Amino acid sequence: MFDIIIKEEDIDEAIAHVRCKGARCTIGKGRNNLVRLKGWRIGDIHAELFEDEKGLYIEDKGTRMGTRVNKSRIQHYGPLRSSDTIQIDVYRLFVGIVEEEPEEGSQTRNEDEGSESDPAVEAASSTEEPALPNETQDDATSVGVPAPAPTSAPSEAPSDAEPRLKSVLSWDEDDPEEAARAERQLWRNRIHLQLLRMMDVRRTEVESMDEEALREQARRLIVEIIDDIGDRLPEVIDRVQLTNDVLNEAVGLGPLEELIADDSITEIMVNRPDQIYVERNGRLEETKVEFSNDDAVVFAIERIVAPLGRRIDESSPMVDARLKDGSRVNAVIPPLALRGPSITIRKFSKNKLTAADLVRLDALSPEMVDFLEVAVKERKNIVISGGTGSGKTTFLNILSNFIPHRERIVTVEDAAELMLNQPHIVGLESRPPNLEGKGAITIRDLVRNCLRMRPDRIVVGECRGGEALDMLQAMNTGHDGSLTTVHANSPRDSISRLEVMVMMAGMELPSAAIREQVASAVDIIVQQSRFSDGSRRITHVCEVTGVEGNVIQMQDIFLYKQSGLDSEGKVFGAFEATGQIPEFYEDLRNRGIEVDMGIFS
Repeated sequence: MFDIIIKEEDIDEAIAHVRCKGARCTIGKGRNNLVRLKGWRIGDIHAELFEDEKGLYIEDKGTRMGTRVNKSRIQHYGPLRSSDTIQIDVYRLFVGIVEEEPEEGSQTRNEDEGSESDPAVEAASSTEEPALPNETQDDATSVGVPAPAPTSAPSEAPSDAEPRLKSVLSWDEDDPEEAARAERQLWRNRIHLQLLRMMDVRRTEVESMDEEALREQARRLIVEIIDDIGDRLPEVIDRVQLTNDVLNEAVGLGPLEELIADDSITEIMVNRPDQIYVERNGRLEETKVEFSNDDAVVFAIERIVAPLGRRIDESSPMVDARLKDGSRVNAVIPPLALRGPSITIRKFSKNKLTAADLVRLDALSPEMVDFLEVAVKERKNIVISGGTGSGKTTFLNILSNFIPHRERIVTVEDAAELMLNQPHIVGLESRPPNLEGKGAITIRDLVRNCLRMRPDRIVVGECRGGEALDMLQAMNTGHDGSLTTVHANSPRDSISRLEVMVMMAGMELPSAAIREQVASAVDIIVQQSRFSDGSRRITHVCEVTGVEGNVIQMQDIFLYKQSGLDSEGKVFGAFEATGQIPEFYEDLRNRGIEVDMGIFS
């Protein structure tokens, strides 16, 4: 037998106290649960509490939103203590064992487990989490927690809503801006909670609604709630902004929504809930938007990763994912992230860039575009090298568009980002391990598999490990014209990186054999760099010409030479041809194919 005390998020007052007189009880919104919680994000059977000789345990029943204990998402957790906080959507639950029916005025404690370090005492008698009088359910057939949603007309607030909706903040005359921000945050959280109640009362079928319909339904309910509040809402709070904030919190990514919608922002960095930076025009700047708490950041991460079949929790605290528009997302949560959950979003431009756009942005010269277009069409293997944020994936997308439409392309990526225009494309994406640590599909597995898929071209989003060996073998065995990217600071470094990654495959190959493989497979190396003013440019276009004396030989075809900085700190310089003629251009001319040799002058 054990007790369960239920509270709402951000409200210290308990809303119910349930006694389970058996060894098990289920929690959810279905009628057969002992503890019934209302909310459209709560499953029919969301979680189960059970007791054995060691204590109390909780198990999540495979729900999308999950169950948390002490802010960490769990699958199975225990033994529970009275100090542990179970969180299910907007509810907090506290549990404690009851050995026998307590006499009036007495405290019940497990005699065998009475020390502080043992799974805990009866929650109803805990001084930390007191039970409300007259709320204990003595009927063993009771159906659980009284619904927190209003029982009258859905548009009416519950009878106890008014005292809860009053501001509990006092204005700080020394910092009115901070006080106003806290006031807005308080009202946003309360209206969000009321929205969840109303959606459940009106039996909103969230799973059957598309995103637009769900947003519109939620918006109408939020406006209705704010209208009901009336004059109790402080005049300093903008009702339109409050509506948008609650809407984004409920069915979007919270404060990130407005940053994602801003086309001038290219990267979003959440360092902690109250510190969000963005990159705009190549410069970092701190924003004024923020999440309410750590949980709100984690919920936003889960909204991103859940539709992709990925997960993030204490056992797997890092994840790579993508937004619907292809923007790349990386998230890290505690215990790895020491200052709170962190999100990094690299946005993709809504308008797909072309080679002409890069020329206009002074990222490369028209002659370089002409050369690289010929190299792609003539099935040369190209490696795009550069540092983090230098634009490798964007340029890989642009080069891929030069591939003829009649060819079959297989793409391999960690998180799908490439957006190719060709009609005959098969996209493969790696998969992380499941809860048991099994079922992972790596990039290397996918590269090996795509060799059996009759590809004309293989495009690997990024080589970062043992898949480099399989990629080089593919380039050397009839899959000419393949493309990939690597992290490196120069063309010479990219060659060294490829050698190291081949060694990571676990094959004990001599260095000479690896260099022969690299020199035979790679034809062109394109080096990208990000400059101090935030601009990105192609700084080298090199041809790999072979191996001589155990050293891979390369020759520069095009270079970018920086001349200096202008008065605004912007980099200026010029693209130059070195005068070297690529070997394959000579082959094309010998075969009678017309090529423009003037671009190398």
